[in-house]
Amino acid sequence: MKIILACILGAFCLSFIFVLVELPLLRKLKAGQYILGYVKEHKSKNGTPTMGGLAFVAAIVIVGLIVSGTGNGRANLTLAITAGFTLVGFLDDFLKIYRKENEGLSPMQKIFFQAAIAAVAAVYCYVNGITYVNIPFTKLSLDIEWGIIPLVAFIFVATVNCVNLTDGLDGLAGGTSCACLFILGLMLSFLGSDLNGLCFVAVGAVAAFLVFNTNRASVFMGDTGSLALGGLISSLFVFSGNSLYIPFVGIMFVVSGITVIIQVIYYKRTRKRVFLMAPVHHHFQMKGYSESKIAFAYFTITLLAGTILLLFM
Repeated sequence: MKIILACILGAFCLSFIFVLVELPLLRKLKAGQYILGYVKEHKSKNGTPTMGGLAFVAAIVIVGLIVSGTGNGRANLTLAITAGFTLVGFLDDFLKIYRKENEGLSPMQKIFFQAAIAAVAAVYCYVNGITYVNIPFTKLSLDIEWGIIPLVAFIFVATVNCVNLTDGLDGLAGGTSCACLFILGLMLSFLGSDLNGLCFVAVGAVAAFLVFNTNRASVFMGDTGSLALGGLISSLFVFSGNSLYIPFVGIMFVVSGITVIIQVIYYKRTRKRVFLMAPVHHHFQMKGYSESKIAFAYFTITLLAGTILLLFM
């Protein structure tokens, strides 16, 4: 318990300091977010500093290395993958700022970079014998051998994009990630995994960022932060053999992704919409719910779903 608290507190303090240093620098560099015109409720947020994810990612990497040490291959690769997705997100955010519009990397460019990083993770799993997956709500594990390669690649690309889609309201992706990582940390502690420390490190680092990111946000994490969180979450689930638990612990990320898919498919076929706007958190916002209420609901549902899961372990 003391180690868990130390991980959370250490990462929180370092991340908090990094945000305090980063925020005036982002303002000085005029690294502001360009808001999409069709999100009317967000017009007042135009120009809010973005790329704030750099602060909590830096804290996660530094404290993570201290906690896990340099000899833990899975932990080191997890941090490297997190940094890799951070770089992709940073490039996307930088291009948006440079072009002064809300378009950075093209969808194909994003998928290419994401798939490349996912391929590294997939090959690592196969070469190092991480080819098993734990079956939810059972004590069983299944070795899928070479099948781990396409599964891991799919999980990374899907999860990273779902977390990215959830980053649409103040504190939404950060709060949901905190809940998801906290539950995963407890789960890995029960299972005796050496990756549990990174979960709690991430909880502390992201929680510090939320001090500045909850409504009304002083800084956005940007794709820099959301892609990093997606990569981190994917790595922790995959490298611990718990890939199939993502739909349960990351239930609200899945909801974001599925509602977008439903909206796109239905609109193409009928020219009508299922939701007022997708992902569904924008639907609720257009229904009149506040950003804070929606963010709290996502956080709570994630914790409840994770708690139920833990009861069956």
